[in-house]
Amino acid sequence: IICTMKGARSRPGLIKNKEKRQQVYAKLKLLKKKGKREKRGENKRRAVEAGELGCEPVKKKPKTLETERVNDPTFVKPQDDEVFGDEAGDEFASIFANTEKPKLMITTRPKPTKELFLFIGNLLQIFPKAYYYERKKFDVKQICGFASQKDFTHLVVLGEQDKQCNGMIISRLPHGPTAFFKVSNVELSSQLKHRGRQTGHMPEIILNNFTTRVGRRVGRFLGSLFPHEPEFKGRQAVTFHNQRDFIFVRHHRYIFDETETDGKTDGKKADSRNPVPGVKARLQELGPRFTLKMRWLQLGSFDTKDGEYEWMHNRKAMDTDRRRFHL
Repeated sequence: IICTMKGARSRPGLIKNKEKRQQVYAKLKLLKKKGKREKRGENKRRAVEAGELGCEPVKKKPKTLETERVNDPTFVKPQDDEVFGDEAGDEFASIFANTEKPKLMITTRPKPTKELFLFIGNLLQIFPKAYYYERKKFDVKQICGFASQKDFTHLVVLGEQDKQCNGMIISRLPHGPTAFFKVSNVELSSQLKHRGRQTGHMPEIILNNFTTRVGRRVGRFLGSLFPHEPEFKGRQAVTFHNQRDFIFVRHHRYIFDETETDGKTDGKKADSRNPVPGVKARLQELGPRFTLKMRWLQLGSFDTKDGEYEWMHNRKAMDTDRRRFHL
């Protein structure tokens, strides 16, 4: 068998002669090292030129699941008038426009445990207008009707397994939509170290990284649980951060610490993260913290038999690639 030089250079394993194969492999290894060395030199040269021009050198972005994400046709661009027009007339528009104030009814599965009540107590501290009602023997559909009559805007039903909250149904009243989230990694405020104490100020709401049509809808759904009149004096913020379709919920307070300064910079550039000299900003977590993962989104109020599903997670059909995300 005769191997061409082109094939031998690219695939030394095709060469039958051991001595010749080792020689070709050694040459390929040297060429690879030379290429890496030249690339490092080129990067250093560009960094020096950028420094002379007063610019920061361009750094190569690391490859992660987020940067290598599979393209989603429903990805929303920053200036998408069609999407913004739809959102201006959706079920949450009145709350975001402050023409309607959210009012939440929180209930549980039948016969909840003590641990679930501790979590409910933390939720009542996060949501400004939330009230707990005992479940008794009513089904969720009956509770939706009762809550609508009492002028509640949302119903939150908590599920539980092994004394841990593992599910959350949220329904926008009276006409929907309704979503079901799996709940995990629950940590109560009392379990957090160096936690702060929550005050009665209205929090700022941060919705981060909801980039698709479904994602933006879910983000607005979660944002509609809060009044959009933040009292910045209280410096409190509730964050819903979406990462790989897991929604991390955090409750923080901004703290500004004054530090002594003599006005000298010692030739150092100003820190963009701390633009005010003598003042350092940090976050203090108030709690609780937990993680949500949406399983389905339904049009209308809660109806698992005859309801129309807007989105439903199907592992076999949708989880075909680790780089594919839906929110």
